[in-house]
Amino acid sequence: QVQLVESGGGLVQAGGSLRLSCAASGRTFSIYAMGWFRQAPGKEREFVATINYSGTTTYYADFVKGRFTISKDNAKNTVDLQMNILKPEDTAVYYCAMKRGPSAGTLRSDYAYWGQGTQVTVSS
Repeated sequence: QVQLVESGGGLVQAGGSLRLSCAASGRTFSIYAMGWFRQAPGKEREFVATINYSGTTTYYADFVKGRFTISKDNAKNTVDLQMNILKPEDTAVYYCAMKRGPSAGTLRSDYAYWGQGTQVTVSS
């Protein structure tokens, strides 16, 4: 059974940084792309960042470009999201997800497995 467990969320002031981590188990992590999504209260879950199976290709939502960085460590079965210059509008529950294939992708429907989420709150 695939398990994805996020960690690293919390409360931070605007302009600060947080690093989210997602630990995967139960599947051959190295052959699947991974992604981060987020969901704010009253809003739909939205794409944040994705990385391909080998970590060589990444895509970001426009609203995080230049501020967030996704990385994948196939030796440790982890995918991280480094978040810098955080803004109050980044407040959301952040979810790690494993894609059905090796290529990075932005569509929520292409992801087969999801973590339970970690709360990120950015105060102004």
